[in-house]
Amino acid sequence: MKAWKEKHQGNDPCISPPPSSLPPVFPLAEANQKPQGLLLHDVTMAGLQELRFPEEKPLLRGQDATELESSDAFLLAADTDWKEHDIETPYGLLHVVIRGSPKGNRPAILTYHDVGLNHKLCFNTFFNFEDMQEITKHFVVCHVDAPGQQVGASQFPQGYQFPSMEQLAAMLPSVVQHFGFKYVIGIGVGAGAYVLAKFALIFPDLVEGLVLVNIDPNGKGWIDWAATKLSSLTSTLPDTVLSHLFSQEELVNNTELVQSYRQQIGNVVNQANLQLFWNMYNSRRDLDINRPGTVLNAKTLRCPVMLVVGDNAPAEDGVVECNSKLDPTITTFLKMADSGGLPQVTQPGKLTEAFKYFLQGMGYIAYLKDRRLSGGAVPSASMTRLARSRTASLTSASSVDGSRPQACTHSESSEGLGQVNHTMEVSC
Repeated sequence: MKAWKEKHQGNDPCISPPPSSLPPVFPLAEANQKPQGLLLHDVTMAGLQELRFPEEKPLLRGQDATELESSDAFLLAADTDWKEHDIETPYGLLHVVIRGSPKGNRPAILTYHDVGLNHKLCFNTFFNFEDMQEITKHFVVCHVDAPGQQVGASQFPQGYQFPSMEQLAAMLPSVVQHFGFKYVIGIGVGAGAYVLAKFALIFPDLVEGLVLVNIDPNGKGWIDWAATKLSSLTSTLPDTVLSHLFSQEELVNNTELVQSYRQQIGNVVNQANLQLFWNMYNSRRDLDINRPGTVLNAKTLRCPVMLVVGDNAPAEDGVVECNSKLDPTITTFLKMADSGGLPQVTQPGKLTEAFKYFLQGMGYIAYLKDRRLSGGAVPSASMTRLARSRTASLTSASSVDGSRPQACTHSESSEGLGQVNHTMEVSC
């Protein structure tokens, strides 16, 4: 048990050891299979030296599109099918849906949904958007469902202890090792954004970047707790969850989208399992982050972060506060107009565009065909890794304690990729 704490608990006392009935190990996909990627003891042990990867040539503007199509930057056509996996972790099984397989040093895109939803309800609209598909086909994509929230999930037995938010984050390294990912770019919404942020705080070397939609870094106070308790007595669970997902204006107008999600939350997600997840999310602790320089030994996210919130969304105040606690040199704050509480559903085009710029700022660049142009001068979608420069312009935007360098967030033009930008607040 002592060895487990030294290996997995790190500096976060909130993570409790796994139940004694489960072995404190991270299983591989098959017995005797040699693990790929970074093992947990490699990323959490003190004094870990910086990983060095061979640099790749940047994409040249004049490079032929047919050459790009045949390069390693593309996933094979056979890799485009989605496959389901149930992965054992120290705190139970995780249902995961994945497309593709790890390619070289390219990170995986890993998503985590909000409470009341699953990966389909939360991300299908966004990831099925045509321009988003042009981006994601160059990465392995991994959707994680919180325990018991996937379609067709069996109801947990009576007395089941749902994992805490910290334990949900501690389950993710099992996914990373199972598939041999070196590191991930996380996209989380609401409760999922909190889980991914916690994951990045505990295992910073496994996270390349984060897109956090509707994140609330604060735990519930007594007043909030009492209001939630009262709401649960006067409203059905789907309606209670809807007030977390949608703006007050959307709920009052009872839009078609709200009606659709009310029906799907009630029929698709197991209600008993949802109640456990909802209770645990409302019992979360403060994320415990502070902007570097504001307090001694401030702890904050060390990777590039894009914060996203819709105007008048329930999480707007929380996202603004989270922005004030992050390193401004690697943080982008995007406030989206006319998007309500679920911007990835109501404004997938705008979020896709922002995500493309976010990838550019981290050292990836996408050439997407502009449908406004009738000619063929703009290359079809292609993406490659830009050289990871170790110059001061990029390393100054990396973590304060010297972890592996991270590229800065995007500038307003592609020519400013090497510059360090302060927090960019954008309304679109």
